[in-house]
Amino acid sequence: MTEYRPRYGELATLDEQRRAAGLPPLSEVAPPPGEPASATPAAPASSARPHPVDRFVTIALLAYGLINVVMTGLSYLDFPTAMNEVMGVLGIDGEFTNYAQGALWGTIAAVVLAVGWALTAFLSIRRLRSGRISWWLPVVGAFATLVVTSICIAIPMMGDPAFVAFLTSTTGS
Repeated sequence: MTEYRPRYGELATLDEQRRAAGLPPLSEVAPPPGEPASATPAAPASSARPHPVDRFVTIALLAYGLINVVMTGLSYLDFPTAMNEVMGVLGIDGEFTNYAQGALWGTIAAVVLAVGWALTAFLSIRRLRSGRISWWLPVVGAFATLVVTSICIAIPMMGDPAFVAFLTSTTGS
């Protein structure tokens, strides 16, 4: 009588798999010293506990951040219009005229916003999945992204004659 061997796609028992790999059956393998013979490997105890409030706050902050990134990023892509509105709010006479730098740095700022949010979301989700407190990560990510985008926005504004004239007139008074 021939021994039955599973065909491709059929399930083989653990002993059949070990025999096909040239290994002895599990019943013939001695357990490691200090471990009882009938012990099964226990799942590692997870010290991470779910934090439902933290999860809610983190997701809410990420959602708010995404809306903010989309709205602000779109305004940065039309940088001269956005800067004219800012200059109007500040009471600056004149119009934003540094178009070339505004277009370049506005685009860079929009990309920085998107990348900053994506990195923050990635790290926050990793922390959430591992069960660690993560509400602070969207706050820190927003602050870090704000600092970098503020620098990107300041570069073309400092090259605009109307804005520089406003700064010199307010600091000289």
